[in-house]
Amino acid sequence: MQPLSENSLKILQRRYLQRDLKGQIIETPDQLFRRVAGAVAAAELIWGNDRDSKFWEAQFYAIMSNLVFLPNSPTLMNAGTPRNQLSACFVLPVDDNMDSIFSTLKNAALIQQSGGGTGFNFSSSAQG
Repeated sequence: MQPLSENSLKILQRRYLQRDLKGQIIETPDQLFRRVAGAVAAAELIWGNDRDSKFWEAQFYAIMSNLVFLPNSPTLMNAGTPRNQLSACFVLPVDDNMDSIFSTLKNAALIQQSGGGTGFNFSSSAQG
């Protein structure tokens, strides 16, 4: 694994490493890379096979641990966890009524809580 700078370690500790219920860090940077690589490669179990999954897990781990590539924040925070939200951007429809407005507000808050960003579509023509 490529050594991480002091600043990189601080950012990982503040934002990305998993914590227990008391807020104590329970994961190392290497474990984070392995967790994310395993979760992302698990798609191969649906569309490929176990051998392909292990191959891509190793490939993804290598590029992350050597700091060649790091995925977006939601992937680093959520891959391999019960939340498992890997997307960073969501566009939510908003109809011109109170129920829709407050439902969209609730959904936006939940998305942002898990590290995603939100945009809003106020166009009635795109909502079918």
